[in-house]
Amino acid sequence: MTDAAASPTALREGNHAPLLVGRGVHKRYGAVHAVRGVDFALSTDRYVTLLGPSGCGKTTILRMIGGFETVTGGSIELDGQPLLDTPPSQRPVNTVFQSYALFPHLSVAENVAFGLTLRRRGRTETAERVSQALQMVRMESMGERRPRELSGGQQQRVALARAIINRPRLLLLDEPLSALDRKMRKEMQIELKDLQRRLGLAFLHVTHDQEEAFALSDLIIVMNHGVIEQQGDPETIYRRPANAYVADFIGGSNLVEGQVVERAAGVATLETPFGRAHAPCAPGVAAGRRASLCLRPEQLVIGREGSLGGIVRHTVFQGADWLVEVAAGSAVLRVRCSDEAAPAIGGAVSLGYEPSKAWIADGALPRDVV
Repeated sequence: MTDAAASPTALREGNHAPLLVGRGVHKRYGAVHAVRGVDFALSTDRYVTLLGPSGCGKTTILRMIGGFETVTGGSIELDGQPLLDTPPSQRPVNTVFQSYALFPHLSVAENVAFGLTLRRRGRTETAERVSQALQMVRMESMGERRPRELSGGQQQRVALARAIINRPRLLLLDEPLSALDRKMRKEMQIELKDLQRRLGLAFLHVTHDQEEAFALSDLIIVMNHGVIEQQGDPETIYRRPANAYVADFIGGSNLVEGQVVERAAGVATLETPFGRAHAPCAPGVAAGRRASLCLRPEQLVIGREGSLGGIVRHTVFQGADWLVEVAAGSAVLRVRCSDEAAPAIGGAVSLGYEPSKAWIADGALPRDVV
């Protein structure tokens, strides 16, 4: 974990202990080390996202919390109580799966009631809680329908109702929007965040979609190769990435690699192929180390005097603006341009930026990634 401020101790809110804490959590599958000693903490009433590419370990962590995978090393506690020896059915945790996992032969109401039926709750209590759960997800008029009669978004709501009816302390969501089209994903993002606020529950959401994570999260945990690269609120993750990996994965920063000449008072001087750059920097940046100047596409301005210049290689119209690719030496820089017309392909341009809004992150991307 690179962000010390996001340690389990630091994530306490006032004098309140976190709801869920993982310390030194490992998971091995034979020779494969899927999760490598991660620390994390989730506060009550927060929407937290585990974000990273496929195979980074995020779903494995979710499954260990839910009890569907054993923990190879470390500990996980919920409300101060260890979870590792607690069977999945006895954990105050419910999961919404990517496939929804609805029973096709049961009605919507019967699907929602399934957990209470297993616990042998009375009919009156079950009916009342099913009604309340369906109201929470705005599906109260569809209790008699079968899953096949519902849209993807409606099936998602039923899966949510089935999860919340058991009144869990923590709701786990495993890529819950991946099966929906773009328009429906946008709508469900709003509904999920609204539902989390109304319920006052902690949600832990797994996704590889950066836009989804930013739309939903109070806290984002960025993972890569089984480790946590950074934890923080969305604005911190976007504007102040801890290292080159996070800067590249979140929003696709332009990264200009260089050697740190000096660092003082949170500002570093970086020697780059385009000259020296002075900008605020991540905590891990130190003199003599490799680092990367991070320039978001929206931070670069075409036509402004600056040390970055090159040839326009490609332009893409994106509705509100143009995305322009500029070949600058061995680097390809992406620039957002709000002009009515994009610069001509093959033309020379000069790029400038405001140094105080740039950022220097620790390290550099591997050569085969750049």
